[in-house]
Amino acid sequence: MELRHLRYFQAVAQEGSFTRAAARLHIAQPPLSRQIRQLEDELGVTLLERGTRALRLTEAGRFLLEQSLQLTARLDEVVQGTRRLGHTERGWFGIGFVPSSLYGFVPELIRRLREADPRVEVGLAEMTTLPQLEALKAGRIDMGIGRILFDDPAIERRVLMAEPLVAALPLRHPLARRRRIGIAQLAAQPFVLYPARPRPNYADHVLGLFRAAGHAPRVVQEANELQTAIGLVAAGLGVTVVPASVQRLHRQDIAHVAIDAESFVSPVILSYRKDDRSPFLADAIRLAVELAGAKTA
Repeated sequence: MELRHLRYFQAVAQEGSFTRAAARLHIAQPPLSRQIRQLEDELGVTLLERGTRALRLTEAGRFLLEQSLQLTARLDEVVQGTRRLGHTERGWFGIGFVPSSLYGFVPELIRRLREADPRVEVGLAEMTTLPQLEALKAGRIDMGIGRILFDDPAIERRVLMAEPLVAALPLRHPLARRRRIGIAQLAAQPFVLYPARPRPNYADHVLGLFRAAGHAPRVVQEANELQTAIGLVAAGLGVTVVPASVQRLHRQDIAHVAIDAESFVSPVILSYRKDDRSPFLADAIRLAVELAGAKTA
């Protein structure tokens, strides 16, 4: 499959007509039709329902359109970024981060790295830990900040800190006024689990902590985002467990209660390619260690 096949298919699908798509692409209609047939033959599926009326996408066609638009949009970003960096002769340093890390030292790390060298552009990508590893190996990012330890021979990992976890409860919950809450009490409450996917992730870490203590929370709802999970807690669907730094949100409808278990912590982990000898990466690692240490001191 070639990129032009996807571009041609997208044009036909969006225009709903070979004629209009051909005009948009500035090619003749017969070659365009042949390209779409070639794409269908290669995939072994029908993408378009052809009839006397407007073209319609099959289920396979709808899926390919949605997914391919994401791919080509990302490719366009890469092309634009490459041109921008080539014209300005600037370097590029990509950081992947889990959203919950933004409540701790990470914003200061990003700010200082962006100011560190005018010749280096710092790019940011929100992603959970597992996709960070793939992005590192593919060269899409240069440093990841996550919360789950994975073994990969190509990736170096460094635990920067172990952040305490706290229970997040609706403000009017009977346990909201407690100074500490036990694991058994917490496990007995309806539980909002996040992130739901991709797995494994922080959710599996939390479930593992409960299992190690001999308990299993009763999950009533899953959410993909931290903010969504907190909103569901505020709505009274259940309770959840968040890193202590999330308390900086200062939500008036949420109570945070310490968990009476030293094991309930979440590591903040720095990941990078083992073979990366970039001076900028070395400086970034030193700065991350320094800032994380200042937060735990």
